[in-house]
Amino acid sequence: MRHAFGFVLGVLLTPALVYGAAWGYAQAGRSFDGTGQEITDRTRIYGAFALLAAVGLVMGVVIVARWASPLVSLVPALALLGVSAYFLVDPGRVLDLPGKVPPSGDMDFGLRMLLGSGVYGMMGFALLMPTWAPRRWGSARTDEDVFDSDYYSTIER
Repeated sequence: MRHAFGFVLGVLLTPALVYGAAWGYAQAGRSFDGTGQEITDRTRIYGAFALLAAVGLVMGVVIVARWASPLVSLVPALALLGVSAYFLVDPGRVLDLPGKVPPSGDMDFGLRMLLGSGVYGMMGFALLMPTWAPRRWGSARTDEDVFDSDYYSTIER
């Protein structure tokens, strides 16, 4: 049951991470002038940085959480690595995908830039790391729980 819940959570987490990072990137890029080296819209850049920090925080929790099924991180990792590999094979076709998926506008720019710069590949590899830990695939019971239950069952006899 834990892995089924982890799979569903991973499927829901994938677009949240992808779109959150893309929208934060696009809004941050629109809120400063690189040539003049000044911030033009402080409210927008604070919101963009807060969103990017939230995406990073969610990724960090998913990577570190021992209670989470490895599928929570494996599903977004495979999606991000798959689209990054597909970008390396056929960049023109992959860069057309954001235009076919709503919403359009600034979000398309953010999706294309993060994909083309390799940020999605980096996010995918970071999310892939927890799936290699064997303890994440096992049950939530620890060795101490097994020891305590054996101890108490012998006392009750």
